[in-house]
Amino acid sequence: MELVATENQTMIAQMVRDFGAQHIKPRMMEWDESQEFPKEVFHKLGELGLMGVLVPQEYGGAGFGYVEYVTAIAELSKIDGSIGLSMAAHNSLCTGHILQHASEEQKHKYLPKLASGEWIGAWGLTEPNTGSDAGNMRTVAVEDGDYYVLNGAKNFITHGKSGNVAVVIARTGEVGDSRGMTAFIIERGTPGFEAGRKEDKLGMRASETTELIFIDCRVPKENVIGKIGDGFVQALKVLDGGRISIAALSLGIAQGAYEAALQYSKERHQFNQPISNFQGISFKLADMATEIEAASLLTYRAADMKDRGQNVNLESAMAKLYASEVSVRVANEGVQIFGGYGYTKDYPAEKYYRDAKLCTIGEGTSEIQKLVIARAILK
Repeated sequence: MELVATENQTMIAQMVRDFGAQHIKPRMMEWDESQEFPKEVFHKLGELGLMGVLVPQEYGGAGFGYVEYVTAIAELSKIDGSIGLSMAAHNSLCTGHILQHASEEQKHKYLPKLASGEWIGAWGLTEPNTGSDAGNMRTVAVEDGDYYVLNGAKNFITHGKSGNVAVVIARTGEVGDSRGMTAFIIERGTPGFEAGRKEDKLGMRASETTELIFIDCRVPKENVIGKIGDGFVQALKVLDGGRISIAALSLGIAQGAYEAALQYSKERHQFNQPISNFQGISFKLADMATEIEAASLLTYRAADMKDRGQNVNLESAMAKLYASEVSVRVANEGVQIFGGYGYTKDYPAEKYYRDAKLCTIGEGTSEIQKLVIARAILK
């Protein structure tokens, strides 16, 4: 594994930093306060190729690999976790599902719009009463001539209201049957398909999260992804890659929180010296830096393996578990280093603190990651 940043990684990192300084930092706290999803930012990210990082050029994407993808998400998330989260969900979940499992006709129809940022993508698996127990989903799709009719609801869906298209997993077989679920592509405006309640969240507030509701929603059979009954198996494969993106999100938030705390510790003086001189503070910074480095290695190892076409079920779960927990610890210590100012919105520590927690929950909780890891090592 190459540990030195490639020319592409260096270029992407600088591009994201420049973009963030111009288009994100000036308004990110305004978006956070109002919970506004800044669609215009994602259209601009599309112009830079960041809404289709993994999409081959033949479908209008940038044609990069997971290593470059991780770099982009981490750099965005150092600035604003909300933007990093939405970029990751768009790329890994909706776009990723179509890229990995759709027909050529479906790819040519949807990927160019998603990769360019013209369209925003959503992905629906989680339901109100199932959560991690996705196999018992209650959203059903019943065959009716040339259509499937969907009824049910999904929740905690990123871009559920503003997304132009969603990949949705619905039950076409018996409850609990892993081969009884199917993936559908559903465009915004399809009768019977609408957004429900928007969540009022602790953090990641500029990343839109809503319900999806289906009431006699008629989806043509041509919008089925792959074979009938393969939807859940497809989703698990998509989540293997998605966990790498959440690890990258976690890594970026942790790096942002650490860098802010490090800078503050050098500027803040107590007892006629910078607080970084005190062992109580310097040891916190040492632990933060070490854990971030370990999280980075796990994350980039998983990305490198994914680029090589290797199975990353275990490695992506390890990266996601460790990086997300590190993000929470680092953000917590960041607030502590800032002291009273860390609890105010005048400084960035409190936002990193609020944003970090979602990383241990979304795309599989820490407990689910441990389950995945345990199953892999106990085979």
